[in-house]
Amino acid sequence: MRIARFAHSEGLAFGTIEGEGSGATVAEVREHPFGPLDFTGRRWALDDVRLLAPVLPTKVVCIGKNYADHVKEMGGDEPPAAPVLFIKPSTSVIGPNDAIRRPVDSNRVDFEGELAVVMGTIVRDVPRDRALDVVLGYTCANDVTARDQQQADGQWTRGKGHDSFCPVGPWIETSLDPADLTIQTELDGELKQDSSTSLLLHDVATLISYISHVMTLLPGDVVLTGTPAGVGPMKAGQKVSVSIEGIGTLTNPVIDRES
Repeated sequence: MRIARFAHSEGLAFGTIEGEGSGATVAEVREHPFGPLDFTGRRWALDDVRLLAPVLPTKVVCIGKNYADHVKEMGGDEPPAAPVLFIKPSTSVIGPNDAIRRPVDSNRVDFEGELAVVMGTIVRDVPRDRALDVVLGYTCANDVTARDQQQADGQWTRGKGHDSFCPVGPWIETSLDPADLTIQTELDGELKQDSSTSLLLHDVATLISYISHVMTLLPGDVVLTGTPAGVGPMKAGQKVSVSIEGIGTLTNPVIDRES
């Protein structure tokens, strides 16, 4: 099932996407998707609505250095023994086709395509063997990073926390095994990242369990699982697309922030 959050002629709603291509429709869900779905009976053509970020999380918990090849390209030697955690603020979240805004005080803003996990319930101290049971579904994400600020600060909050630095979407796929999915990132149609979630150093279940022993995860919270090698800079006027097998493609234009 594909769950979307969308804007239509009468407001905003969650819904499920049915069908493919030009014939796809969105069936409106009453209230929210965290529990049994209650449909309103209203339906729109997918082409007639605007897809938004599929959730509004209280927090985005991110994992650094979770692909060995990315650790090497960033100058590291050995991958970390335990997951490396950091948080993006909820205000960094944008949806498909929303603009990534490059800060005026950064000389290099990078793309980082990632698999994102959306929580379906309140999660605390969940064991690894039950961790996937608390997941609502999976979506695409871009852990946008002001690389110069990250390196200058020695920690990652400013470089990864700017408004618009967490594109998520285009929808949540609920019926998916995250163990071995192709993940690709293209910049203006040129393939930059091409990997698989099978190469995650710490898999999805391990990450959820680990994070839940540190902090409580709430319904709609998002976990970014890390990026593979191939990250690189984006300039104003370009478009970046993150595609994940079984989910779809998240595309965002890049602009310069004016002030």
